[in-house]
Amino acid sequence: MTTLPSAPLATATAGRPSRGRHAHGFWFVAAAFLFLMAFGTVPTPLWPLYQARDHFGATAVTIAFAVMVVGAAFSFGLLGHLSDRLGRRRVIVPALLVAIASAGVLAAWPGLPGLIVGRVLTGVAVGLMASTATAYLSDLHHQARPHRAGSPMPALVASAVNLGGLALGPLVSGALAQWAPAPLTTCYLVFAAVMAAVLLLVLRTPETVDTRLTARDRPTRFALRPGQGGVFVAAASLGFFAFALMGLFSSLGAVMVRGRLGITSTFVVGLAPFTVFAASAVAQLALDALPPRRQLVIGSAAFPVGLALTALALDHPALWLFLLAAALAGGSAGLLFKGAVAQSARAADPASRAGVLAAFFVIAYAGMGLPSIAFSVVIRHAALVSTMIGFGAVLSAGAVLAVAVALRHDAAAGHGKVTKK
Repeated sequence: MTTLPSAPLATATAGRPSRGRHAHGFWFVAAAFLFLMAFGTVPTPLWPLYQARDHFGATAVTIAFAVMVVGAAFSFGLLGHLSDRLGRRRVIVPALLVAIASAGVLAAWPGLPGLIVGRVLTGVAVGLMASTATAYLSDLHHQARPHRAGSPMPALVASAVNLGGLALGPLVSGALAQWAPAPLTTCYLVFAAVMAAVLLLVLRTPETVDTRLTARDRPTRFALRPGQGGVFVAAASLGFFAFALMGLFSSLGAVMVRGRLGITSTFVVGLAPFTVFAASAVAQLALDALPPRRQLVIGSAAFPVGLALTALALDHPALWLFLLAAALAGGSAGLLFKGAVAQSARAADPASRAGVLAAFFVIAYAGMGLPSIAFSVVIRHAALVSTMIGFGAVLSAGAVLAVAVALRHDAAAGHGKVTKK
């Protein structure tokens, strides 16, 4: 089973908090990770409501979705490595504060400009959170249970709450939009309150990085372990293709359900993206006992089948078939994503884990945004089903190739000098 390396930056200091505080902090950080990622997908079932209110088409919806990816890429690229130097908590707390500010903008500033500004801020918060929380969970688990060095639990929890959060967002916002007043305001205020609560819990979590290091001793922003360059490239490619599938359902899934299947219930509309992300998390948990190589093989085999069923469901509109396709596609993408995150973390030099994971997430989130924008542009000039078939074929070929390369590099990785940038 692929595991994360232990955290060398989590050093013992005088008066270090007890292992119990680290154990509790592990779950506090997991909760913060879960709800912030959920906040990132809150607008998913709301896109048709924005369309009806502001009268914009599928391309505008995709761009409004994709600006979050721009904010995330900026945050990952420029700020994602900072927790290796400044400390994990000092990055996660601002991430939650930015997310709360984003919720305020989205609730108080109606119209497309406010939506874009709020989504950019959401992306910045996601970029600060994802790589930092993944590394923080590993650190906290190592501090709380040093006798379980090499345990796969931190990687499993990080990946599950990441995707589980993405699943929770559309389910909750779809329900609130269906049965609560002012759906384009209430959803954001509810999540702002929840994130404020988990912020208080994170403030009680002990730091795991020795921030007293001198500038000379501070870790390199991006450093890989010897011989792991090919593994990282393959893992990042896997992340790109897995997130491309998830991005399609996040940006246009609700529009497809409403427009193609003729369903107007926001709760039902939210079931499609919820199913994708929930299946991703469930597949990881259900198949965790399998060897990582087998998980990747299963994921790469199911990936094209899920996309083919999605095209079939659009050609022969039926909600049950669309949700079945979403579940199969999401489960396969989840297995690929889990393997990609674990391989990226293992390829990282332990002192630069957050920086390497930040680089990984930049590439993965590019996959979530760019293909979806391309898809929305193409369907303006071509039939939806034909576009879905072509989109599925390209993504499937890329995912299968990336898995083949990842398995080969993973088995053949040698030893050399640490690669630095």
